[in-house]
Amino acid sequence: MTLRSTLATPEGKRRYVRRLFATIAHRYDFITRFLSYGQDRRWKARLIALADLRAGDRVLDLACGTGDLAAAAANHSQSVVGLDVTHRMLQLATRKFGPDSRVVFVTGDMLALPFVNGYFDVVTTGYGLRNVPDLPQSIREIQRVLAPGGRLLSLDFNRPRNPVLRAAYLVYLSVVGSALGFVLHGDPDTYRYIPESIRQYPGADGVARLLEAGGFEAVRVIPVLGGLMAIHTATKAHVTAQATVRAR
Repeated sequence: MTLRSTLATPEGKRRYVRRLFATIAHRYDFITRFLSYGQDRRWKARLIALADLRAGDRVLDLACGTGDLAAAAANHSQSVVGLDVTHRMLQLATRKFGPDSRVVFVTGDMLALPFVNGYFDVVTTGYGLRNVPDLPQSIREIQRVLAPGGRLLSLDFNRPRNPVLRAAYLVYLSVVGSALGFVLHGDPDTYRYIPESIRQYPGADGVARLLEAGGFEAVRVIPVLGGLMAIHTATKAHVTAQATVRAR
């Protein structure tokens, strides 16, 4: 079975992503810095600035990886929960930042968040939405755990509209990813997942439409790196479409 066909089904993608990130956890920070041309920290700082965090905010950082966004959010909010499906990532996050009473790391699935409705004021994620096996379900879960008026901010790869630029971008990621996979893991296929996941991703505009359909308003797409990356910002509607239907 090819990687593309594996990622084409939710169950196939779920199994592949879990296995992949457990394998690359110890290289995750390096790969993120390398593929972002060293700009990853700056983009995450911009996301935190856009979140406009307040002292009383309760923040949930999804697909938190080794904890960069969670740690940054803790400096501006009341409390932060960092959630990731890969337990090894959370072990590395705890080792990297040390004990912090404001941050709790939890192993969990973005498709079934282990939190009560409306608990969080802000949800952040870096490279999270592209990796879930069921994007609409993940958006529903984010909407569920946010308080009315709560904010969502997501940083991720984009899929450029221009077909020539898109093809060049994916070729670059494939070639560089294959070289890194061979050097770091002895397997050139290790990082082929990134361009393949982008091919199956709806892109920034597609994600924006899914957010609007999922009960978010004031959805914005902020291009990063000339549109090769994007930051989404969105606000949970105070009255959802589902609630309006029930009220009728």
